Amino acid sequence: MRRPEAPVGATIDALLRRCSFPPVGSSVTCAVSGGADSSALLVLAVAAGLDVTAVHVDHGLRPGSADEALVVEDLAHRLGTRFRAETAHVAPGPDLEARARTARHAAVGPDALFGHTADDQAETVLLRLLRGTGPAGLAAMTARQHPILALRRSETHDLCRQLRIDVVVDPTNDSWDHRRNRVRHRVLPLLDEVAERDVVPLLCRLAGLAADQSALVDSLAADLDPTDAAVLVAAPEPLASSAVRRWWRDVTGSGLGPDAAALQRILDVAAGRAIGCDVVGGWRVARSAGRLRLVAPAGGAHRRPDGSGNPTGGAPVPGH
Repeated sequence: MRRPEAPVGATIDALLRRCSFPPVGSSVTCAVSGGADSSALLVLAVAAGLDVTAVHVDHGLRPGSADEALVVEDLAHRLGTRFRAETAHVAPGPDLEARARTARHAAVGPDALFGHTADDQAETVLLRLLRGTGPAGLAAMTARQHPILALRRSETHDLCRQLRIDVVVDPTNDSWDHRRNRVRHRVLPLLDEVAERDVVPLLCRLAGLAADQSALVDSLAADLDPTDAAVLVAAPEPLASSAVRRWWRDVTGSGLGPDAAALQRILDVAAGRAIGCDVVGGWRVARSAGRLRLVAPAGGAHRRPDGSGNPTGGAPVPGH
């Protein structure tokens, strides 16, 4: 990419100081929808000296959505990056945002970078609060795959304007059908009004504190055997829960741990108050001879609890 004119170059340098990109020369994949946030991610990744591939994923949810790939391809060509277009159609219906996110992550690959900002982080914290999440959930997104997480949405829009980048405007971002949009356009402005300040930095600070706390608990629980019922019963509940979540992720391949209610059911099985329990997605936990085992859904090829493909069969799955 040709070095931008001095004022824009200074803006990019200032933004990069608050980003968390990998070292210069690293090969990365950037998920780019064509919106201002992901377009700014692509610009900054190139400016950070990375070897970049831009990937656009079309979910087929809106008329003309396939044409948005051309916008991203033009930007990639302008910036001198590689480009790849993927199609991952998602049918309308319940949990649309979650299903689209799962499909998008599968299409771009496990280590892709995403253009989420501090505003997205604040929205995610509130959404998880509304689901009754604990510290691990409140930690929300991490900077490893979200390198512009310290930037504000207004800054990504300003950068695109300065660089005269034509951005895709997604009309579904204004639809009240999606809970995130209601949080964005109604809840956050109301909280700003009540607090008489911008609450986004406060919610991001909460996410950071929760992440630190969760990491400490996970480190303390690292040596616990989650298949040993006696070990789980003897451990403090936060450590036992952390060990169970780790076991669940390792065995099922799901990026998300069981919710609080499912965790409590599993711990009840460990304590002998039940001999087994349902978890989610057809998965069960069973107990025999003082050991716990995860049992995959019966029959054929299965899917992970987060909706992505799971090659595991229906037989009991050992923890270690």
